Amino acid sequence: MTPAIRQQMGPVEIGILLLLALFWGGAFFFIEILVDHLPPLSIVALRVGLGAVLMWVIVAARRVRLPRESSQWGALAVVGVLSTALPFFLITWAQTRIDSGLASVLNATAPLFVVLIAGMTLADERFTFAKLAGVLAGVAGVAILIGPDAVSAGFSGSVTGQLAVVGASLSYASAAIYSRRFAAMGLTPIMVVTGQLTTAAVLLLPAMAATQGLPSLSSLPLEAVLSLLGIVLLSTVLANVLYFRLLERAGATNAALAGFLMPITATVLGVVFLGERLSGAQLLGAGVIAVGLVLIDGRLLGRRAGTTSG
Repeated sequence: MTPAIRQQMGPVEIGILLLLALFWGGAFFFIEILVDHLPPLSIVALRVGLGAVLMWVIVAARRVRLPRESSQWGALAVVGVLSTALPFFLITWAQTRIDSGLASVLNATAPLFVVLIAGMTLADERFTFAKLAGVLAGVAGVAILIGPDAVSAGFSGSVTGQLAVVGASLSYASAAIYSRRFAAMGLTPIMVVTGQLTTAAVLLLPAMAATQGLPSLSSLPLEAVLSLLGIVLLSTVLANVLYFRLLERAGATNAALAGFLMPITATVLGVVFLGERLSGAQLLGAGVIAVGLVLIDGRLLGRRAGTTSG
Protein backbone atom coordinates (compact mmCIF):
# COMPACT_ATOMS: atom_id res chain seq x y z
CA MET A 1 0.00 0.00 0.00
CA THR A 2 1.38 3.41 -0.94
CA PRO A 3 2.18 5.55 2.13
CA ALA A 4 0.34 8.82 2.63
CA ILE A 5 1.95 11.79 0.90
CA ARG A 6 2.25 15.09 2.75
CA GLN A 7 0.62 17.82 0.68
CA GLN A 8 1.91 20.79 2.70
CA MET A 9 5.57 21.79 2.57
CA GLY A 10 7.55 22.68 5.69
CA PRO A 11 11.00 24.30 5.96
CA VAL A 12 12.84 21.11 4.98
CA GLU A 13 10.71 20.57 1.87
CA ILE A 14 11.05 24.22 0.86
CA GLY A 15 14.84 24.02 1.26
CA ILE A 16 14.97 20.92 -0.94
CA LEU A 17 12.73 22.68 -3.47
CA LEU A 18 15.03 25.71 -3.71
CA LEU A 19 18.18 23.60 -4.14
CA LEU A 20 16.44 21.50 -6.75
CA ALA A 21 15.39 24.61 -8.66
CA LEU A 22 18.98 25.90 -8.57
CA PHE A 23 20.47 22.66 -9.86
CA TRP A 24 17.81 22.15 -12.53
CA GLY A 25 18.08 25.78 -13.61
CA GLY A 26 21.84 25.39 -13.76
CA ALA A 27 21.44 22.58 -16.30
CA PHE A 28 20.28 25.06 -18.95
CA PHE A 29 23.32 27.22 -18.19
CA PHE A 30 25.68 24.24 -18.53
CA ILE A 31 24.01 23.03 -21.71
CA GLU A 32 24.30 26.49 -23.27
CA ILE A 33 28.07 26.21 -22.90
CA LEU A 34 28.35 22.56 -23.93
CA VAL A 35 26.37 22.80 -27.18
CA ASP A 36 29.15 24.96 -28.60
CA HIS A 37 31.61 22.08 -28.16
CA LEU A 38 29.70 18.78 -28.36
CA PRO A 39 26.69 17.44 -30.29
CA PRO A 40 23.47 16.99 -28.25
CA LEU A 41 23.53 13.18 -28.20
CA SER A 42 27.10 13.16 -26.89
CA ILE A 43 26.23 15.66 -24.15
CA VAL A 44 23.26 13.61 -22.98
CA ALA A 45 25.03 10.25 -23.25
CA LEU A 46 28.02 11.51 -21.26
CA ARG A 47 25.70 13.12 -18.73
CA VAL A 48 23.76 9.95 -17.98
CA GLY A 49 26.74 7.61 -18.40
CA LEU A 50 28.99 9.45 -15.97
CA GLY A 51 26.05 10.03 -13.66
CA ALA A 52 25.24 6.31 -13.61
CA VAL A 53 28.84 5.40 -12.76
CA LEU A 54 28.87 7.84 -9.86
CA MET A 55 25.55 6.56 -8.56
CA TRP A 56 26.76 2.94 -8.62
CA VAL A 57 29.74 4.01 -6.50
CA ILE A 58 27.30 5.51 -3.98
CA VAL A 59 25.11 2.40 -4.07
CA ALA A 60 28.11 0.17 -3.42
CA ALA A 61 29.40 2.36 -0.60
CA ARG A 62 26.02 2.41 1.13
CA ARG A 63 25.29 -1.24 0.35
CA VAL A 64 21.90 -0.36 -1.05
CA ARG A 65 19.67 -3.34 -1.76
CA LEU A 66 19.47 -3.95 -5.51
CA PRO A 67 16.25 -4.64 -7.41
CA ARG A 68 15.74 -8.36 -7.88
CA GLU A 69 12.44 -8.52 -9.73
CA SER A 70 11.96 -7.95 -13.44
CA SER A 71 8.97 -5.71 -12.69
CA GLN A 72 11.24 -3.38 -10.71
CA TRP A 73 13.77 -3.10 -13.53
CA GLY A 74 10.93 -2.65 -16.01
CA ALA A 75 9.58 0.29 -14.01
CA LEU A 76 13.06 1.78 -13.76
CA ALA A 77 13.44 1.47 -17.52
CA VAL A 78 10.17 3.36 -18.06
CA VAL A 79 11.34 6.20 -15.80
CA GLY A 80 14.78 6.06 -17.43
CA VAL A 81 13.12 6.98 -20.72
CA LEU A 82 10.44 9.39 -19.42
CA SER A 83 12.50 11.26 -16.84
CA THR A 84 15.99 11.06 -18.30
CA ALA A 85 16.77 9.88 -21.83
CA LEU A 86 13.91 11.52 -23.71
CA PRO A 87 13.63 14.92 -21.95
CA PHE A 88 17.42 15.35 -21.61
CA PHE A 89 17.89 14.83 -25.34
CA LEU A 90 14.90 16.96 -26.35
CA ILE A 91 16.04 19.93 -24.25
CA THR A 92 19.69 19.66 -25.30
CA TRP A 93 18.73 19.39 -28.96
CA ALA A 94 16.33 22.32 -28.56
CA GLN A 95 19.10 24.53 -27.16
CA THR A 96 20.90 24.30 -30.48
CA ARG A 97 17.90 26.20 -31.87
CA ILE A 98 16.65 28.39 -29.00
CA ASP A 99 18.44 30.06 -26.10
CA SER A 100 18.60 28.73 -22.56
CA GLY A 101 16.19 31.30 -21.11
CA LEU A 102 13.40 30.43 -23.51
CA ALA A 103 14.08 26.71 -23.01
CA SER A 104 13.80 27.05 -19.23
CA VAL A 105 10.56 29.03 -19.55
CA LEU A 106 8.98 26.44 -21.83
CA ASN A 107 10.13 23.67 -19.50
CA ALA A 108 8.22 25.43 -16.70
CA THR A 109 5.00 24.13 -18.28
CA ALA A 110 5.68 20.76 -16.61
CA PRO A 111 3.65 21.61 -13.46
CA LEU A 112 0.62 22.29 -15.64
CA PHE A 113 0.85 18.78 -17.07
CA VAL A 114 1.45 17.33 -13.59
CA VAL A 115 -1.66 19.00 -12.17
CA LEU A 116 -3.79 17.83 -15.08
CA ILE A 117 -2.50 14.24 -15.04
CA ALA A 118 -2.46 13.97 -11.26
CA GLY A 119 -5.96 15.41 -10.98
CA MET A 120 -7.28 12.77 -13.37
CA THR A 121 -5.37 9.76 -12.03
CA LEU A 122 -4.43 10.26 -8.34
CA ALA A 123 -6.98 10.26 -5.53
CA ASP A 124 -4.73 12.15 -3.10
CA GLU A 125 -3.74 14.90 -5.56
CA ARG A 126 -7.20 16.12 -6.51
CA PHE A 127 -7.70 18.70 -9.20
CA THR A 128 -8.84 21.97 -7.59
CA PHE A 129 -9.54 25.49 -8.76
CA ALA A 130 -6.69 26.80 -6.58
CA LYS A 131 -4.16 24.48 -8.22
CA LEU A 132 -5.33 25.43 -11.69
CA ALA A 133 -5.20 29.12 -10.82
CA GLY A 134 -1.71 28.65 -9.40
CA VAL A 135 -0.45 26.91 -12.51
CA LEU A 136 -1.93 29.58 -14.77
CA ALA A 137 -0.31 32.28 -12.62
CA GLY A 138 3.01 30.48 -12.87
CA VAL A 139 2.77 30.22 -16.63
CA ALA A 140 1.88 33.93 -16.83
CA GLY A 141 4.85 34.70 -14.57
CA VAL A 142 7.38 32.91 -16.73
CA ALA A 143 5.97 34.68 -19.80
CA ILE A 144 6.47 38.04 -18.09
CA LEU A 145 9.92 36.96 -16.93
CA ILE A 146 11.41 36.81 -20.41
CA GLY A 147 9.60 39.95 -21.60
CA PRO A 148 7.33 40.58 -24.61
CA ASP A 149 10.19 41.28 -26.99
CA ALA A 150 11.91 38.01 -26.16
CA VAL A 151 8.64 36.11 -26.50
CA SER A 152 7.84 37.54 -29.91
CA ALA A 153 11.39 37.01 -31.14
CA GLY A 154 11.73 33.52 -29.74
CA PHE A 155 8.39 32.17 -30.82
CA SER A 156 8.81 33.45 -34.36
CA GLY A 157 12.01 31.42 -34.64
CA SER A 158 12.58 27.70 -34.25
CA VAL A 159 9.15 26.27 -33.53
CA THR A 160 10.53 22.74 -33.58
CA GLY A 161 12.95 23.56 -30.77
CA GLN A 162 10.16 25.05 -28.68
CA LEU A 163 7.89 22.05 -29.28
CA ALA A 164 10.74 19.76 -28.26
CA VAL A 165 10.98 21.44 -24.85
CA VAL A 166 7.20 21.24 -24.37
CA GLY A 167 7.44 17.54 -25.21
CA ALA A 168 10.18 17.20 -22.60
CA SER A 169 7.91 18.89 -20.04
CA LEU A 170 5.12 16.42 -20.76
CA SER A 171 7.61 13.58 -20.39
CA TYR A 172 8.81 14.93 -17.02
CA ALA A 173 5.22 15.26 -15.79
CA SER A 174 4.36 11.70 -16.81
CA ALA A 175 7.47 10.45 -15.02
CA ALA A 176 6.53 12.35 -11.86
CA ILE A 177 3.18 10.58 -11.69
CA TYR A 178 4.58 7.18 -12.63
CA SER A 179 7.40 7.40 -10.08
CA ARG A 180 5.05 7.30 -7.10
CA ARG A 181 4.89 3.51 -7.40
CA PHE A 182 8.53 3.08 -6.38
CA ALA A 183 7.80 3.52 -2.66
CA ALA A 184 5.38 0.56 -2.80
CA MET A 185 8.03 -1.47 -4.65
CA GLY A 186 10.50 -0.94 -1.82
CA LEU A 187 12.99 0.96 -3.98
CA THR A 188 14.94 3.73 -2.28
CA PRO A 189 15.41 7.12 -4.00
CA ILE A 190 19.11 6.36 -4.50
CA MET A 191 18.29 3.10 -6.28
CA VAL A 192 15.64 4.80 -8.40
CA VAL A 193 18.12 7.45 -9.54
CA THR A 194 20.76 4.80 -10.23
CA GLY A 195 18.33 2.63 -12.14
CA GLN A 196 16.94 5.39 -14.31
CA LEU A 197 20.39 6.74 -15.20
CA THR A 198 21.66 3.24 -15.93
CA THR A 199 18.77 2.31 -18.20
CA ALA A 200 19.07 5.66 -19.98
CA ALA A 201 22.81 5.13 -20.42
CA VAL A 202 22.23 1.65 -21.85
CA LEU A 203 20.01 3.27 -24.46
CA LEU A 204 22.06 6.40 -25.26
CA LEU A 205 25.70 5.31 -25.09
CA PRO A 206 25.42 2.73 -27.90
CA ALA A 207 23.46 5.24 -29.97
CA MET A 208 26.25 7.78 -29.50
CA ALA A 209 28.97 5.27 -30.33
CA ALA A 210 27.15 4.08 -33.45
CA THR A 211 26.29 7.50 -34.86
CA GLN A 212 29.00 9.86 -33.60
CA GLY A 213 31.77 7.83 -32.01
CA LEU A 214 33.36 8.62 -28.66
CA PRO A 215 34.08 12.33 -28.11
CA SER A 216 37.60 13.52 -27.34
CA LEU A 217 37.23 15.05 -23.89
CA SER A 218 40.90 16.05 -23.75
CA SER A 219 40.31 18.57 -26.52
CA LEU A 220 37.52 20.37 -24.65
CA PRO A 221 38.24 23.82 -23.18
CA LEU A 222 38.13 24.26 -19.41
CA GLU A 223 34.69 25.90 -19.42
CA ALA A 224 33.22 22.88 -21.23
CA VAL A 225 34.87 20.41 -18.83
CA LEU A 226 33.56 22.33 -15.81
CA SER A 227 30.11 22.51 -17.38
CA LEU A 228 30.14 18.77 -17.99
CA LEU A 229 31.10 18.15 -14.37
CA GLY A 230 28.42 20.56 -13.19
CA ILE A 231 25.65 19.03 -15.23
CA VAL A 232 26.64 15.52 -14.08
CA LEU A 233 27.29 16.15 -10.39
CA LEU A 234 24.76 18.89 -9.62
CA SER A 235 22.06 18.90 -12.28
CA THR A 236 21.82 15.12 -12.71
CA VAL A 237 22.98 13.08 -9.71
CA LEU A 238 22.26 15.38 -6.78
CA ALA A 239 19.19 16.93 -8.40
CA ASN A 240 17.63 13.52 -8.94
CA VAL A 241 18.27 12.48 -5.36
CA LEU A 242 16.64 15.69 -4.13
CA TYR A 243 13.72 15.31 -6.52
CA PHE A 244 12.76 11.84 -5.36
CA ARG A 245 13.17 12.87 -1.74
CA LEU A 246 10.77 15.78 -2.31
CA LEU A 247 8.39 13.53 -4.23
CA GLU A 248 8.19 11.19 -1.23
CA ARG A 249 7.74 13.99 1.31
CA ALA A 250 5.43 16.40 -0.50
CA GLY A 251 3.79 14.74 -3.50
CA ALA A 252 4.09 15.02 -7.26
CA THR A 253 2.43 18.42 -7.63
CA ASN A 254 4.58 20.10 -4.96
CA ALA A 255 7.75 18.46 -6.28
CA ALA A 256 6.99 19.88 -9.71
CA LEU A 257 7.00 23.44 -8.33
CA ALA A 258 10.76 23.50 -8.93
CA GLY A 259 9.86 23.90 -12.59
CA PHE A 260 8.37 27.31 -11.83
CA LEU A 261 11.58 28.45 -10.17
CA MET A 262 13.95 27.34 -12.93
CA PRO A 263 13.55 30.55 -14.99
CA ILE A 264 14.39 32.57 -11.87
CA THR A 265 17.57 30.61 -11.17
CA ALA A 266 18.52 30.84 -14.85
CA THR A 267 18.08 34.62 -14.67
CA VAL A 268 20.22 34.88 -11.53
CA LEU A 269 22.97 32.80 -13.13
CA GLY A 270 22.88 35.08 -16.16
CA VAL A 271 23.12 38.22 -14.04
CA VAL A 272 25.94 36.91 -11.83
CA PHE A 273 28.08 35.08 -14.36
CA LEU A 274 27.16 36.55 -17.75
CA GLY A 275 26.61 40.19 -16.80
CA GLU A 276 22.97 40.23 -17.89
CA ARG A 277 20.72 43.05 -16.65
CA LEU A 278 17.80 42.27 -14.33
CA SER A 279 14.80 44.14 -15.73
CA GLY A 280 11.58 45.27 -14.10
CA ALA A 281 9.66 42.72 -16.17
CA GLN A 282 11.81 39.94 -14.72
CA LEU A 283 11.10 41.12 -11.18
CA LEU A 284 7.38 41.29 -11.95
CA GLY A 285 7.45 37.81 -13.44
CA ALA A 286 9.13 36.45 -10.32
CA GLY A 287 6.38 37.99 -8.20
CA VAL A 288 3.63 36.43 -10.30
CA ILE A 289 5.37 33.06 -10.04
CA ALA A 290 5.42 33.48 -6.25
CA VAL A 291 1.65 34.01 -6.32
CA GLY A 292 1.29 30.78 -8.28
CA LEU A 293 3.37 28.90 -5.72
CA VAL A 294 1.17 30.19 -2.90
CA LEU A 295 -2.01 29.15 -4.71
CA ILE A 296 -0.78 25.63 -5.44
CA ASP A 297 0.74 25.04 -2.01
CA GLY A 298 -2.45 26.28 -0.37
CA ARG A 299 -1.04 26.84 3.13
CA LEU A 300 -1.46 30.61 3.23
CA LEU A 301 -4.99 30.47 1.85
CA GLY A 302 -5.87 27.67 4.27
CA ARG A 303 -4.62 29.63 7.28
CA ARG A 304 -6.50 32.75 6.16
CA ALA A 305 -9.71 30.77 5.72
CA GLY A 306 -9.27 29.23 9.15
CA THR A 307 -8.76 32.62 10.72
CA THR A 308 -11.80 34.06 8.99
CA SER A 309 -14.08 31.18 9.95
CA GLY A 310 -12.90 31.36 13.57
